[in-house]
Amino acid sequence: MQIRQDRLKSLQCCSSLTVPHNFTKFSRLLPQCKISKRNDFHNCTPTGGARIFSSCFLHYLATGDSYRTIATSYRVGVSTVAIIIPEVVTAIWDGLVKDFLAMPSAEDWRCIAEEFLQRWNFPNCCGAVDGKHIILKVPPNLGSQLHSYKGPFSIVLLAVVDAFGRFRVIDVGDYGRTSDGGILANSTFGQALRCGKLNLPPDCPLPGAEHRGPLPHVFVADEAFPLRRNMMRPFPSRGLTRERRIFNYRLSQPRVVVEDAFGLLFAQWRLFQRLVDVRPEVLEKFVKTTCLLHNFIRSFASETSEGETVVTAEDPLRGLGRLAANNFSREAFTVRETFMAHFTAEGAVTWQPIE
Repeated sequence: MQIRQDRLKSLQCCSSLTVPHNFTKFSRLLPQCKISKRNDFHNCTPTGGARIFSSCFLHYLATGDSYRTIATSYRVGVSTVAIIIPEVVTAIWDGLVKDFLAMPSAEDWRCIAEEFLQRWNFPNCCGAVDGKHIILKVPPNLGSQLHSYKGPFSIVLLAVVDAFGRFRVIDVGDYGRTSDGGILANSTFGQALRCGKLNLPPDCPLPGAEHRGPLPHVFVADEAFPLRRNMMRPFPSRGLTRERRIFNYRLSQPRVVVEDAFGLLFAQWRLFQRLVDVRPEVLEKFVKTTCLLHNFIRSFASETSEGETVVTAEDPLRGLGRLAANNFSREAFTVRETFMAHFTAEGAVTWQPIE
């Protein structure tokens, strides 16, 4: 049984991974994924069956079509599709996570920081952080567990993105059981950051600013996130001085990558533009695997313009509310003040605001 090229072509407007030569690259990775061969495709080779299963799975992610629609398209039973898709998402995650979404090592963080300096003129930066609520339809017996304080049922994707728009750390879950204020504190990433277990590089001076002393490596975030020793957020917009306005501008530059990464992720996979009708633990696997596939696409995006997806629709997902109180330590205050002083002196660039 062959995968028809017209099926892939019909999905090209949704996801660049379904462009035939990109899908071929993806297919070469399938032997790493232990996708079982089912009797529904008895006339397939094992490799051919895996390609069909992954095609069904990509169809579902790229369109958000119902299992029934996909079953009709691939001439299999609805129950078969309901089994195939969760099986494939688990197999792809288990088989490819070490290649495309492994937890960064200390050396990886150093490389990421160097890339942020080169591309975005922000030193000692190990990533841009943001999060989104992903809305889902919930079985009645799970309603109280998944209800978000702001209305809809949701799970949360919290992510760290590198200078090239690749997901480096993702934290999926929370299931809307707490207000947004508890999301970072309860996340694996937030706890590791607080306890110093992310293997970040040691403190070091900013370029040309040895006289200011060593500074920690940080993550950049928006106003929803707290100011911490290793997390920089902008100054409040009211009554900004020139120096604070420059700091906010310089901080906004690397933050663009995480905003674009989320935009590309949800434009590529239109499943997330609908009310997702699966169990939360299955949706969690979908979210994690789409982040992995996003990184796979980014790995060859420079080779072809078809590696990119232009975001034309408004982001359908809701951002996070305030994740913590505005309280911060004296050390966090000093770190941000030192970055600000650097950006207005030896670290100034010609394109930043001057007034």
